Amino acid sequence: MNQKSTFIILIISMVFNLNAQEVIELWPSKVPNQNVEKSVANSETNGGVTRLSNVTNPLVKVYKPSAEKDNNNSIVVCPGGGYQILAIDLEGSEIATWLSSIGYTAYVLEYRVPQQREGALQDVQRAIRIARSKTTTANSKVGVLGFSAGGHLSASASTRYNEKVYEIDDDYEKASARPDFTVLIYPAYLDQGENEKLSPEITLDENTPPMFIFQTADDKYGNSALVMAKALRDNNSPVELHLLPEGGHGYGLRNKTEAGTTWPILLEKWLSKQIN
Repeated sequence: MNQKSTFIILIISMVFNLNAQEVIELWPSKVPNQNVEKSVANSETNGGVTRLSNVTNPLVKVYKPSAEKDNNNSIVVCPGGGYQILAIDLEGSEIATWLSSIGYTAYVLEYRVPQQREGALQDVQRAIRIARSKTTTANSKVGVLGFSAGGHLSASASTRYNEKVYEIDDDYEKASARPDFTVLIYPAYLDQGENEKLSPEITLDENTPPMFIFQTADDKYGNSALVMAKALRDNNSPVELHLLPEGGHGYGLRNKTEAGTTWPILLEKWLSKQIN
């Protein structure tokens, strides 16, 4: 992907109301393990980024590819924001617009914030189940892609998919919450174990899905990628790690750095291997 094509995708995302075709509430009635009533999330745009806060009604916005490009596979997108807010355009709608342009149905997840890590895990599990319930063929796959804190959430979803701490039992719950593949773009909070080792809540086993990890050496959270990749290697789990020297943190698809134009090219190639 060159700078011109990424810029066009960004403009399309902004001008055409983010291009979402469907909005699905994760929890149509009561949100599990939440004591407050549902309300509309706060939205604020500053510095070119739209941030959601106070998310109490978790949902997914669905971005579908054109019929001729549809590859019958889906990806749940988890924006970052330090578990405080969600960078909903930079790491959500803009990513979904790109994914749909290359054939994937993208589900942008608005998970609970601020500081609702266990609630957020329930939300991403539910989103994966919904996406899988809506797949169109027996061979369809569902992956998860996360940025920063959303990367930590995606890693949690990829290792804690058998945990279920809510009592809802409907048709969506018949589907598996285990992602078929996982993408971590500048992930954070994965090195919070003793001596900066793997965070204790991330536990790998023989069913851990293959992962693609991208980060830069000058990212203050850069150790997360290295720790996660080593743990996957030690676990004999498939992993592809890319570490560029510069790029910082929080660039999404935007072209301020080489990192922002490099990871989509590498990821598109990796994804094609996962679905074929």
